[in-house]
Amino acid sequence: MKNELGDDLELNYRSFALEQVNSKEGPDWKAWEQGPDYESRGLWSLRGGIAARMQGYGAHDKFMLELQHFKFVERGDIRDREPIVEAAQRAGLDIDKFVADLDSPERLAEIGRDHEEAVSKGIFGTPTFIFEDGSAAFLKTFTPPEEDSLAAFENMVLMARNRPYFGELKRPQPPWPQGVEV
Repeated sequence: MKNELGDDLELNYRSFALEQVNSKEGPDWKAWEQGPDYESRGLWSLRGGIAARMQGYGAHDKFMLELQHFKFVERGDIRDREPIVEAAQRAGLDIDKFVADLDSPERLAEIGRDHEEAVSKGIFGTPTFIFEDGSAAFLKTFTPPEEDSLAAFENMVLMARNRPYFGELKRPQPPWPQGVEV
């Protein structure tokens, strides 16, 4: 999208811990407050996103593309630190700075702040898009064919940002996503 829209598109990623939302531990339990022995499903990737963003939005975009390719195309496991560092290396980030930022305890605190702010806005899942006018929309989707990706994104923005009276669009399941490559 960024290639097609250039400066007309500004993505500002923030952390949202799905394992927090899906936790059965109770409201006082916080995923980002668990000790080093806690095996998280997503905190390393969130920490990596913040560490990459600390090198600029261009570096962050490259990191996210590498991480998403590893997870969704290569079907890799991103629950550990090593694949996060590898994604940063493939993205060409300053790896010494990245590792220092990744391992800082402040990243966990930042995840907590981002998550709590999102929850205060009613956010419940990802991806949720928040537009410049403050409206927000969650969209469950599969990757569209490349030749349709820009049009699909533009249609989503038009429907979500400019039509606040659309509350929910769902397809019956099954058969959806019949015929869609996932």
